[in-house]
Amino acid sequence: QVQLAESGGGLVQAGGSLRLSCVASARSFTWFSAGWFRQAPGKEREFVAAITWSSTHYADSVKGRFTISKDNAKSTVYLQMNSLKSEDTAVYYCAADETPILASPRDDHVYKYWGQGTQVTVSS
Repeated sequence: QVQLAESGGGLVQAGGSLRLSCVASARSFTWFSAGWFRQAPGKEREFVAAITWSSTHYADSVKGRFTISKDNAKSTVYLQMNSLKSEDTAVYYCAADETPILASPRDDHVYKYWGQGTQVTVSS
């Protein structure tokens, strides 16, 4: 069983930046695909970004502002968030799966492992 632990959330002013980290308790993280999802109050969970063996994927709402990256040596996935907006306020969840190339990395149901979430609040 792989456990994921997010960190890096907090309160930031609009236009500011945050970097989220997600550490996985996996020995062979190199082969994992990973993604970030978020859920705002009263809304469904939505896709933010994903990274697989061969590509990265972004929601249109964050493209050009957020960057997902993966450090296999540290078993860590990052989400660099710049130019934050109030609408980015949500609980952010890290997800991962042993499949190197996911057919549908934007779909939350393809991920086997999930973190507990970290709160990001952007004040306007």
